[in-house]
Amino acid sequence: MINKADAILSLNPESEFVLTDDELKWISSDINKPSDKEIDDEVKRLQADYDSKKYQRDRAVAYPSIGDQLDALYHAGAFPKEMTDKIKAVKDANPKPE
Repeated sequence: MINKADAILSLNPESEFVLTDDELKWISSDINKPSDKEIDDEVKRLQADYDSKKYQRDRAVAYPSIGDQLDALYHAGAFPKEMTDKIKAVKDANPKPE
């Protein structure tokens, strides 16, 4: 869930403020405080962006680890010979215990 603090920092990452409940105390003296409307609009924009990428978060936890993916490609012979030779040299230098 995106909140006002996320929105303020998105609008200006250098902002310094304290947000308690719904009360905003602006500390940054050299940075213009965004209006309530700007903050609310940014909350909506960030939330819409987050919501639109749910499939990415769902996929990330469902995919096999990158190590498993690369190992499968190696065993399938999908790497260029130069990379296969490098991987084989590492495996040969560090054999798996039996």
